[in-house]
Amino acid sequence: MNFEKEKKGCLNKIDRSKKGSIDKKIKELVDLINSLKDYYTTSSCSGRILLIKRPKSGKKCDVDFLLASHNNVSFKEIKSCLKNIPKQDLWFRQESMILHVACRTIENAQKILDLSTLTGFKHSGIITTRKKIIVEIIGSEQFDTIIAKHGRVFANDDHLSLLVDEANKKLEINNRKIKKFYNLVKSLKN
Repeated sequence: MNFEKEKKGCLNKIDRSKKGSIDKKIKELVDLINSLKDYYTTSSCSGRILLIKRPKSGKKCDVDFLLASHNNVSFKEIKSCLKNIPKQDLWFRQESMILHVACRTIENAQKILDLSTLTGFKHSGIITTRKKIIVEIIGSEQFDTIIAKHGRVFANDDHLSLLVDEANKKLEINNRKIKKFYNLVKSLKN
């Protein structure tokens, strides 16, 4: 299959993510990349803050979100989610932007990888080259920590407030990097 057919097929697929749409904070970047003849996105997330129930099975597909926000959250929002938690482990997580970009050639992949590195997305790389050339671009602004065990919240209000502040700060850094990356990717239009 050639690159144009793969691109068309991918971009015409139904969005099967839980959210069902591209995050607003990354949509402009995704649209720009998809407008370039040598690139297209296969998946994306602008970054988010989560409260996650982890089941005993440990399987990712069994994870439930008590909260999932692509925007800053408040201490009050977090406390509200902790009122009636189930007898499971609960994790507070802040995730950075992640973007998968299919590239026509390895040279194209290197170009977009160089731009991601200039932006500060240090954990980026070419992750596959057999069937498709895919660049994974991911930020380093992320953390996760357990805040409840077997349904008992052990993180006090001061600790929760600190986690919220740090997550919001990291999400803001992440958002600035998305804008900077967008401006650098515009140079590929030539």
